[in-house]
Amino acid sequence: MKISIILGTRPEIIKMSPMVKLLQRKSLDFFILHSGQHYSHNMDRVFFEQLRLPQPKYNLRVGSGTHAEETGKMMIGIEKVLLKEKPDIVLVEGDTNTVLAGALAAVKVGVAVGHVEAGLRSFDRSMPEEINRVVADHVSHLLFAPTERARENLVREGVDDGKVYVTGNTIVDAVYENLELAEKYGGNNALEGLGVADGEYFLVTVHRQENVDDPRRFKGILDGLKLVQKYFGLPIIYPIHPRSRKMMREYGLDASGIILTEPLDYLNFLLLERKSRLVFTDSGGVQEEACILRIPCVTLRNNTERPETIEVGANTLAGSDPKKILEKAKMMIDVDRNWVNPFGDGKAAERIVEIIEKTLHKICNNTFYLNKGFE
Repeated sequence: MKISIILGTRPEIIKMSPMVKLLQRKSLDFFILHSGQHYSHNMDRVFFEQLRLPQPKYNLRVGSGTHAEETGKMMIGIEKVLLKEKPDIVLVEGDTNTVLAGALAAVKVGVAVGHVEAGLRSFDRSMPEEINRVVADHVSHLLFAPTERARENLVREGVDDGKVYVTGNTIVDAVYENLELAEKYGGNNALEGLGVADGEYFLVTVHRQENVDDPRRFKGILDGLKLVQKYFGLPIIYPIHPRSRKMMREYGLDASGIILTEPLDYLNFLLLERKSRLVFTDSGGVQEEACILRIPCVTLRNNTERPETIEVGANTLAGSDPKKILEKAKMMIDVDRNWVNPFGDGKAAERIVEIIEKTLHKICNNTFYLNKGFE
């Protein structure tokens, strides 16, 4: 059995890291193909270094571009690698352009596809991520749903229930594995450098296209954060994505009162999350991490593909209206933090690898495979 792990962004590196480490421990044949969708040191290479992961065997260095440019370049590069390496299965994770390109390129040349974190739905087709996850799900041979709700989404859309496995989410594995590592690594450096005290600051991430590419929404979010800072008198830390910073400058938006920092490495960010009073985000992964770490979260979107976080009381939707952002912050800041983590027990990677080992031969018998002569 030969496995190709295709990834391209910081969240994918984090969420696939438990899989990579497990494959190493089991001495299974695998290689990492990096699309290069994230390509700076802070957004990419530092995560391989900190998480003790092997460097990718291939890096396409695609970089940024329009959705069509990114996806097209990735598909061309991924297809060439698959034709050369002839893996039995490709694993993709999440909802990025890398996931879409990896799944499509693989299925087109007859390589089985396993989708980690399958079945998430925001039910908002205006989001590029929603299109990516839906398409990836419907071409995949194995679908690893993090929750029962995700499985129900897939079955409702007509996906064969026999291809769907509820495994938990590998983000839990990653958080559990790396919290101790973060303490040892000296992640307190981030707190010391910012001059903030444990539990006495708010943490922000805003990067999604629907927010930062819309000057009205981006301004509303920044204005809302200023209201929060003024009301509570606590610092707001915003490690800003390079593209978000670019759009902020382009629109002439004012971020006074908010502490803007460069993107943080994963271990420092994880500790900043764990020690924050409240998290504001438009990131799906941060919603999950905050829930796992029992830090209340205010999501700066009108919907979420992680409704489980809302159901357990860990999260709420605020959109981009300044007054609503403040209102939701007041509601969440002192919420009871004894919710149950809905994303599993931290053994998702073990379940996924076990399922692949047990079922891949059945898929091979029903799929026209590249390693059976298709070139």
